[in-house]
Amino acid sequence: MTIAHGRHDHLLAQHGSLAMGSRVPDLYVVVAMDDAWIESWRPEGTLRPTVVAMGSDPRGLPLAAARNAGFAVALERGADVVIGLDVDCLAGRDLVAAYADAAVREAHVAWTGPVTYLKPRARRGYDLAVLAGADDPHPARPAPEPGDVARRTPPELFWSLSFACHRDLWQRVGGFCEEYVGYGAEDTDFGRQLEAGGIELASEGSARAYHQHHDSEVPPRRHVPDLLRNGAVYARRWGSWPMEGWFETLAQEGLVVRDGADGWAPPPGVPGTRPPS
Repeated sequence: MTIAHGRHDHLLAQHGSLAMGSRVPDLYVVVAMDDAWIESWRPEGTLRPTVVAMGSDPRGLPLAAARNAGFAVALERGADVVIGLDVDCLAGRDLVAAYADAAVREAHVAWTGPVTYLKPRARRGYDLAVLAGADDPHPARPAPEPGDVARRTPPELFWSLSFACHRDLWQRVGGFCEEYVGYGAEDTDFGRQLEAGGIELASEGSARAYHQHHDSEVPPRRHVPDLLRNGAVYARRWGSWPMEGWFETLAQEGLVVRDGADGWAPPPGVPGTRPPS
């Protein structure tokens, strides 16, 4: 299951990588967030996507709700294992097989896998046949070798770029909190839900993914309203603010200010973005 708004070239490449896997998914659900092109997408080949249309939200892309909607369709159609893959991610050859085996073998565990950030692609795109040659997983995340598992991954390292679990565990957790809209904090919240439920997060070394290059902004300045709104939701739910490093940097740039001992707010004169208490 993937969610998408734009990034059509990335979606097409992801589709191609899944079709080339050692195990092709039985169901490929794509949630189109306010994207008519994806809603009408009908690719050739044996892997035909099930496209779910989701409207827009004036506050931003409904990322959490879109993931929940996609997995709901997968479960309705009988999936016993659900895999979430960001639209920017290409699936390694054994990603689907490894996640499926792990989630059936240990249905009480939530799974993630190593993600490599690829360099900018050539004009003709990434060569899907040789992705493994570019393998260089993100250094801040667990990266067991293929065939190995890293146990007890810290829940704050949950990453919706690439993850999987058994259908029973997904239903037990209840999905992503849909109070989060737009960029930021819904992944950290999901990790906290795993921790609160006593659910182990582990990393499956054979479930390797490759993140296609795109321009990015660190810290994500254009998402400040989302970060403030979602940060306040997280603080209400868990008692502390997330993304502290980003907020500290944004404060140094004058884009946010301290609000109380550990909270954040827009600078004076900038409209607030907090949700109702």
